[in-house]
Amino acid sequence: MEKYRTVKDDSRVYPLGATAIEGGVHFSVVSEGGPCALVLFEKGKKKPAAKLEFPENSRMGDVWNMTVSGEFSGIEYCYEINGKLAADPYGREFSGREQWGNPSQVKNTLRASVLTEEYDWEGDVPLAYPYEDCVIYRIHPRGFTKHSSSKAENRGCLAGIREKIPYLTELGITTVELMPATEFQEVMMPEGDRRNPYEKDEPTGRLNYWGFISGERMAPKASYCSGKEKHPVREMKDLVKALHKAGIELVLDLFFTGLEEPSYVLDTIRFWAREYHLDGVHLIGFAPGNLLARDPYLSGLKIWADNWDGIAPGGAKRLAEYNDGFETDMRRLLKGDEDQINKLVYRSKHNPKEYAAINYMANVNGFTLMDMVSYEQKHNEENGENNQDGPDYNYSWNCGVEGPSRKKKVMEMRRKQLRNAVLILFLSQGTPLLMAGDEFGRTKGGNNNSYCQDNEISWVNWNLLKTNKDLFEFVKYAIAFRKKHRVFHMEQEPKVMDYLGCGHPDISYHGVKAWCPEFENFRRQLGIMYCGAYAVNDDKTQDNSFFVAYNLHWEPHEFSLPNLPKGQKWHVALNTDEGERNGIYPEGEELLLEKQKQFMVPARSIVVFIGK
Repeated sequence: MEKYRTVKDDSRVYPLGATAIEGGVHFSVVSEGGPCALVLFEKGKKKPAAKLEFPENSRMGDVWNMTVSGEFSGIEYCYEINGKLAADPYGREFSGREQWGNPSQVKNTLRASVLTEEYDWEGDVPLAYPYEDCVIYRIHPRGFTKHSSSKAENRGCLAGIREKIPYLTELGITTVELMPATEFQEVMMPEGDRRNPYEKDEPTGRLNYWGFISGERMAPKASYCSGKEKHPVREMKDLVKALHKAGIELVLDLFFTGLEEPSYVLDTIRFWAREYHLDGVHLIGFAPGNLLARDPYLSGLKIWADNWDGIAPGGAKRLAEYNDGFETDMRRLLKGDEDQINKLVYRSKHNPKEYAAINYMANVNGFTLMDMVSYEQKHNEENGENNQDGPDYNYSWNCGVEGPSRKKKVMEMRRKQLRNAVLILFLSQGTPLLMAGDEFGRTKGGNNNSYCQDNEISWVNWNLLKTNKDLFEFVKYAIAFRKKHRVFHMEQEPKVMDYLGCGHPDISYHGVKAWCPEFENFRRQLGIMYCGAYAVNDDKTQDNSFFVAYNLHWEPHEFSLPNLPKGQKWHVALNTDEGERNGIYPEGEELLLEKQKQFMVPARSIVVFIGK
């Protein structure tokens, strides 16, 4: 006890948590009850090295403060509040939960390190890409490389993600979204109506694989780190720095239950932005909108939430709407449901001035992209809930056979529908998002709620990259095509007006007859023309004009093509019906149309015409 001494005359104000100062550490903690104490441990030892009561006169409201002098190298701490040991919610790195899925760690009280290690960022700063230039790729910290086929040296770890950076660069990704990677208890315990009051409170044998649960939000998860000696802070910072060097942003998922104080949410986001150079955060659950949107410290940070209704962000466009609206509407369009053409018009140009719109055809919850064209019913039996869990509406079409099939026609239709889905996503104005592995046909066997599946159902199987190489090549090409042509990712939402006086609006809508859009509920075809005069590409040249013919009907339709400016002709750049060439006419090899007035668009197909 004599080794550590309370300094009584320190009247300075410190942030919550542990703050290293000259000669010791200052501790601040919130306790609404009676007196609380600081408990110190030597790393690896079970018995406390010291226990120090917070002085009553150090209390300000419910915040208790204490400065302790001494040598803190190799020292960990927790608090004793109302007679029980508790982890510091502001702790930055914890021991006690280093092994993923180990039930013997459930009852461990997490002990935080007093971090003093300096980190060399080598001049690193967030990349701050504008939303219109972003292509998002969402990954699970463990599942992305846990499968043996990943060939990663550090499988299932943050370090394993670093090993895949060349792949991300090849695909064309600009922004990685990382599912919850802060400290949480993945071993699931009985709760609610599943708890038996007459039995011991023991682990259920299942794991919370996704991590959407309360936890210690300021510390990277130790079990997602490599090596026997875990260094979560260093490994997370190494990942951020490596991604930035490759020109890739990192956005972290942060889950809040809604029971947290808004000030804690704000402190957490500020902390990650400052300490880890994050490019953004995706807030899941609770998001104190006005507080975050107007915080001056976060003015350069991307912040994503389900919606920003009633929020006046001001300044640069940094907020983003992240919800299932695009997925639901465009899946219904893809499968041929009625009354979806108006939804296509809205979703394809939706890009509000106040905030960005993040679009996806598949995400964590629900079918993967491949399962969307392979299953019509959910298959969650392995979750142990009698297939009662997960969404009942998937807006999917199995192309004639439920599950895997070797029938040539079924496989060809699924391939075409996947190409259609990819173009619907990447030719829309919002910011596109891919779920990891969807670019090469990842499947979860029809499970649309794999929250508890830490196995091959959830892990990315990299063998599929070879099996479905055509899909990968199409996705890669679609990303590059979008990036090259500014008309498909404008800074502002198209106005559907000729505000340049060039003879064409920036974007216009057409039915099977040019300039005659048809929006009746039974229509399943639409033409969208993009005028290149309204867009300047990255090489400072004016973009081409495009006409995209969407025919999601099960019958072919002949489209009349709008006239181009004098001297230009229509060429086919992409045609999802042409499976033999994977739907692609590479740049410089576009197909010149013999008939410039009409084109027969096959059933369930999308054709992209370029004016040259």
